[in-house]
Formats: sequence, C-alpha cells, structure tokens
Amino acid sequence: MPGPDFLPQEVTPLALSELQGRIKEGVESACPAKCWVQAEIASVSVKANGHCYLDLVEQENGSVLARAKAVVWSSRYRLLRPFLLEALGGELQAGMQILARVQVSYSGIYSLTLVIDEIQPEFTLGAAELERRRTLEKLEREGLLDAQQALSLPDLPYALAVISAATAAGYGDFVRHLTGNDYGFAFGVELFEAAMQGEGAPASIADALQRVETADKRFDAVLILRGGGSAGDLSCFDDYDLCFAIATCPLPVFTAIGHERDHHIADRVAFRAVKTPTALADEFIDAFAAEDERLLSTAAALRLSALSRLSAEEQRVRGLEERILASDPKKVLERGYSLVTDAAGVVLKRAEGLRPGDWIDVLFLDGSLKCIVDKKI
Repeated sequence: MPGPDFLPQEVTPLALSELQGRIKEGVESACPAKCWVQAEIASVSVKANGHCYLDLVEQENGSVLARAKAVVWSSRYRLLRPFLLEALGGELQAGMQILARVQVSYSGIYSLTLVIDEIQPEFTLGAAELERRRTLEKLEREGLLDAQQALSLPDLPYALAVISAATAAGYGDFVRHLTGNDYGFAFGVELFEAAMQGEGAPASIADALQRVETADKRFDAVLILRGGGSAGDLSCFDDYDLCFAIATCPLPVFTAIGHERDHHIADRVAFRAVKTPTALADEFIDAFAAEDERLLSTAAALRLSALSRLSAEEQRVRGLEERILASDPKKVLERGYSLVTDAAGVVLKRAEGLRPGDWIDVLFLDGSLKCIVDKKI
C-alpha cells in the first residue's frame, strides 16, 4: 500500500482492518478460553431478534474503572432466561452485580465484546437469598404458606405461650408492656425457653413449639419473640424446618422478631406477624379493650331501655289513677256489687249436679277465677 508523499519512505501505514486484525489476534490469544467475570450491569436490552445486549461496568467510589459490551446470543438466551427468571424473581436489570462466564471476542466493526453463556444467580442474590427463595417455593408446593390462616383465634386470647430466651430484651419488653397495661387487664403468660440465634436456633424453637403443643395446659396462641438483630442473627427465621413447624402448629402462631426492614419466611407462614414484641402486646391489649368497650356500650343501651320502659309504666299508672279519681265512686261501688251478686248467681246455678271438689269459673272484677264448689253449700 503506497504511503502519502509527506511520509518518510521507510514508513508503511497499516490499514485499519489490519490493525484491528492484529488487536483481535492479540486479545483472543490473551484470553483463549472462557473465563468468569464479575461486573455491574449498566444497561440491558433484549432485541426483537432475541439477542440480549448488556453494558457492563466496574465502578469504585462513583468512578468507572472499566466498561465493556456483552451479549447473550438468542440461542443461549432462550435457555438461560427462564432459569434466571425463577432464580432471580425477575429479569436482568441495571444495577445488578453479576458473575458471568464469557468468551472474549474482538471484531473490527464491533470492537471488544464479551459473549456470555452462563450467569450465576447465587452471586447476584447471595447464597442465603437463593436458599430463602427455594424454601418459599417448597412450602408453597406443600400448601403450607397459608396453613395458619385456616386457624381461629379466640376473641379474648388470654393463655399465651411465649417462645423466647429468658434474658432477651424483647421478652422483657413484651411482659412489662402486657402486664402493665393501663386498663388492668390480666393475661396468663408462660415462657418456653429456646435459643433465638445461631445454628441451633431453628431446632430449639421448633422443639419449644412441640413442648407447647404437648403441654397439659391449653393455650390460645403461641408467640415467638426476639428483640431484633443483624441479618446474620435473624437468618435462622428462614430455615425450612422451623417454618414447617410453625406452619403445621395447631395453634395460631404470632411472630415479633423485632426487625424493621426484612420480612422472614417465619413471618410469612405465621398466623400474624408484627414488627416488635411491644407491638404484639398491644395486639392483645387492644382485643380486650375493644371487648370492654362493647360491653360498656351494651350496658348503656340496656340502661336506657330500662329507663324508657319504667317511664312508660309510670305514665300508664298515672293514667289509671287519673281515671279512677275522675270516676263517680257511687257508680263504681254499684257496679262492683252487681258483678258480685251476678257471680254468686252463676255459682249457685252452675253448682247444681256438681260433685264436691269440682271446679267452676267465676268472673270477678279482676278477671276469671277458679273456685272449688261444695255441694253442701
């Protein structure tokens, strides 16, 4: 290829394609095999032809250290997408950290491209989150996610079985708040001790649930209490065996683990979940307060009804008194005498042919009376 006149004779420029070819050879020889790359998705786009294109970046303190284009060809993306949807719970999206297996490819037109054929969801979610999702799916398949909702709670739950560590701050807060309520309501609270964190916590809590179920005393509800903690401390509440024990418990189970943001599987399968032990105490106090208010309202309604009836009877009596006072006493006496003599005549007439001890009806001023008539009279 002849060079321009202004170039020295010994300089031979490269064609762009030749330069790109050398870069391609160097890049692909430097990374001949597939390798795993960790990066953040800056953008992602799935085209009509089914290819999935990504921009990958590495950032530190807000500065971009590296950037590369990546692609998942449609033939591979059709197989990979359903798996990612299930594992991640949604599509790939900007901001996700991914661990992808790539083949480095260099094109004179498209430059450097990372061809992705595998993505590890465990890295994106974290192993704990992936296991958590698998546990949820298993409980759902077994029909246990909503099993507790089929149970009923008494209107006034009094006998409460509490599962907690005896020295836990959350347990102490619960008892003080419940027993020191402003209304003076009394509750029966019994503690079933269990380890509330660590590897042995799920088995310990499940064992406490079993002790509650087999106790001689019948409880209205079971309360699992803890006063918060780190994500690691609370991971035991995503354990499958513990959640299975909660879901299959024949008594309503309440959880108050003390976390503000995370929602654990134990909360999901429980009869009811609240954020803190004191909030749970309020649940039971409020139930009694509502019933107390209902009884006071009923008593007030009965009192008003009785007063209204009494007032009506008083008015009726006053009306009778006024009628009697307004009547002619002489006529009243004459009518009374007439009724008595008439009644005597009825007795004599109806007594004929009767045996001693027979009953006959005699009408007096106050109505019909039954009298025993003796034939000798």
